[in-house]
Amino acid sequence: MTVAAPDTSTADRPAAHGISFAEAVKVWARIAALSFGGPAGQIAVMHRILVEEKRWIGETRFLHALNYCMLLPGPEAQQLAIYIGWLLHRTKGGLVAGILFVLPGLVAIMALSWIYAIFGNAGIVQSLFFGLKAAVLAIVLEAVVRIGRRALRNAVMVALAAAAFVAIFVFRMPFPLIVLAAALVGYAGGRAGWAAFTAAGGHGKAGKVADADTALGEAIPAHARNAGRSSLRMAAILLVLWLAPVAALLLFYGQENVFSQIAVFFSKMAVVTFGGAYAVLAYVAQQAVDSYGWLKPGEMLDGLGMAETTPGPLIMVTQFVGFMGAFRAPGDLPPLLAGMLGGLLTTWVTFTPCFLWIFLGAPYIEALRSNKALSAALATITAAVVGVILNLAVWFALHVLFGEIREVHAFGAALDVPVLASVNLAALALAIVALLAVFRFKVGMVWVLAGCSLLGVVHGLATGMV
Repeated sequence: MTVAAPDTSTADRPAAHGISFAEAVKVWARIAALSFGGPAGQIAVMHRILVEEKRWIGETRFLHALNYCMLLPGPEAQQLAIYIGWLLHRTKGGLVAGILFVLPGLVAIMALSWIYAIFGNAGIVQSLFFGLKAAVLAIVLEAVVRIGRRALRNAVMVALAAAAFVAIFVFRMPFPLIVLAAALVGYAGGRAGWAAFTAAGGHGKAGKVADADTALGEAIPAHARNAGRSSLRMAAILLVLWLAPVAALLLFYGQENVFSQIAVFFSKMAVVTFGGAYAVLAYVAQQAVDSYGWLKPGEMLDGLGMAETTPGPLIMVTQFVGFMGAFRAPGDLPPLLAGMLGGLLTTWVTFTPCFLWIFLGAPYIEALRSNKALSAALATITAAVVGVILNLAVWFALHVLFGEIREVHAFGAALDVPVLASVNLAALALAIVALLAVFRFKVGMVWVLAGCSLLGVVHGLATGMV
């Protein structure tokens, strides 16, 4: 297969579709600065700017790329940015789009992690995060509703979402198995031509911006058609960049070292966690809290609150997890330096694979845009993800509202049941306020987070915590 020569043009020279690389960098920086609100909000920002405002790509291509990214492990919003950046300006476009998407969140979460590590035991900080947790719970529930409205367009999709929730919450089935089962069901339904699957759009119906009316057009770009060897070469480079630090840590420090544990755990997470940020966080929370003891359940919610209030992928909360894990087991290093290195290591092994998945798979996915069975499989996965996110919302609710939780076993199931007497009435009241603000009065996410944090401080003053 002939490999296209690398693009050596100047940065501001327009590509074949007329969009200069310099202009694209400015747009990706703008998207990164506005990427608040978790994956749903970030995807909405990209759609508004790239499809509706700039008309660089059309609805069909945008949704096809998004459904592919939903199939992948890791943060779908960042992977979507890499995919579209690659479509527009080859490898350099994907690298710039993906890096800029992560950079603001990396800086913000690192600064907040330092503050949390130094002042986390202060009463005012604890009170602030007490209120923040109630807001986070409401936001996660709102994400379930928002994604569900788009993905669950018929009874079959609703049943798939319900089955996914029961599988993960009651029977503790692993994410990959749930995603694989959903994909197989969707693929079979698509091949059979069943209306429930062929009409199921993973993120809603296409809008008015047709692919043919955009700068990129509806044809497959030349670099996507001829990507064979160059795609494999780039994937090999990324694989080495991802796994070389992991291998070096294991070789020199062994498996019990906290940095080795962070590198191995988050590398596994990058491979086995599907369904986007909210789905991934359920797995991270359970492992980081229960298996490694890096965090307490409440601290995981504090980290999620940080990620919700800063730009960038919501999965950037993993940087906070790695920071605190290394901060509490620094070895011979100063604790804050160890925490910073742990956070950066977490970010590296979490996000480097995202570039690998896109550069390796996107050329083939572009070629399969007209495959109805594949599109049905991708859309069905999105429906199952709704159930996975609901599991995360329930997990958070149990740990925010109740001080004691029991695990009940019966018929092969393991169900977490709260001890009703341990309910935290103040947390329950704040959660109700947050839910009313989000669902009844449609208050914006930033205002809900700020308001609940303020109410948390007021509660701290009233109870003598501050």
